[in-house]
Amino acid sequence: MKRYFIYELLLFAAFISCSGDDNGNDVFNPPVATNDVKSGPCENGLAGGFYPCSGYDLISRISLAEMSAGTGNDSWGWTDPQNGKEYAVIGLDNGTAFIDISTPDSPIYLGKLPTATVNSPWGDVKVYQNHAFIVSEATNHGMQVFDLTRLRNVKNPPQTFNADVHFTDFGSAHNIVINEDSGFAYAVGTSRSGTYQGGPVFINIQDPKNPIAAGGFLSTGDRAYSHDAQAINYQGPDTDYIGKEILIGSNEIEVVIADITDKNNPITISTIKYTDVGYTHQGWFTENMRYFILGDETDEQGVGFNTRTIVFDFEDLDNPKFHMNYTGPTAAADHNGYIKGNTFYLANYRAGVRILDISDIGNKNMTEVGFFDTFPSSDSANFNGVWNVYPYFESGNIVISDIQAGFLLIRKSTL
Repeated sequence: MKRYFIYELLLFAAFISCSGDDNGNDVFNPPVATNDVKSGPCENGLAGGFYPCSGYDLISRISLAEMSAGTGNDSWGWTDPQNGKEYAVIGLDNGTAFIDISTPDSPIYLGKLPTATVNSPWGDVKVYQNHAFIVSEATNHGMQVFDLTRLRNVKNPPQTFNADVHFTDFGSAHNIVINEDSGFAYAVGTSRSGTYQGGPVFINIQDPKNPIAAGGFLSTGDRAYSHDAQAINYQGPDTDYIGKEILIGSNEIEVVIADITDKNNPITISTIKYTDVGYTHQGWFTENMRYFILGDETDEQGVGFNTRTIVFDFEDLDNPKFHMNYTGPTAAADHNGYIKGNTFYLANYRAGVRILDISDIGNKNMTEVGFFDTFPSSDSANFNGVWNVYPYFESGNIVISDIQAGFLLIRKSTL
């Protein structure tokens, strides 16, 4: 029996076999993923006459069928420093897809790096120094390293690629975190029976093709297992920790703040819980490192309220405080969220991508300013639709990876 929680098994069953009505009642029905809409501006509340939207256009789309995959999961992006070309990196149940989006309305599916072992619906990818680092819940998958500069000269796409490195110091992992400023990767969601009980495994990737095991972190909080995390070189308001490498772990029932500067002696700084916890899933610092925006993946199902986003005040890392809850306009469950400037981009499963203005977060104000919904049939709290959003391209192109719909590229409307 794998170590997944019951909800994770239900998640898999939900997104491969059923959808639901708008009251959240499950009904057997193949998920919506077969429409032929490839692009379209957001007009009269719909993009291409199909996707509900506000302020964001559909630039292009590549289906799972075109990538020979059953489901999609995580995503990231890469900009080639040599020529500025942009590429989407899309996690699939059977590997990782690479897509040239330098001509955004005519993306090119360049090919796939197959899974290192067996298929799994859960995978994750990040990019550092022109290399993709890929993990999966697949048994004994370890970490694949792929040199993205190989994408510059792909002839006769799509191709089947091989990994440049296969790092096997751990088996499966739910997620991978990279601190680009320190050159360390952190595999999270590894085996609960391992040395760190599912806590982050440290990997020195400063030389990307020569990853080196560098220990790990066993939290002294109530739960060691980290489902996701963020690691940064801290330059925030707490002067006690300026210059330190800080890791924020989303550890199932709580958030853990740790000083991981000394890889041989990582230290728990503090932990914080919150009310109506379902599953503490993923969070991200505001750019000034004052506030931490957290998503709980199952609280909408468990309690019954609309999408809840939790904000903590981390002005004092030794004494973190609850700051506010933001409540979204739909009942959908939330997944991954990322911040760029004063904008929060939330992968909101059946409600698509929601875009929030957080410029007045200090005064407890967060305002939705746009959205793009990839699952038009329902906004209920089930696990279909958008898994991840990548908003960091300078061009303004935004990558969506969708469990059923595959790859979508959107951009803020100009009219």
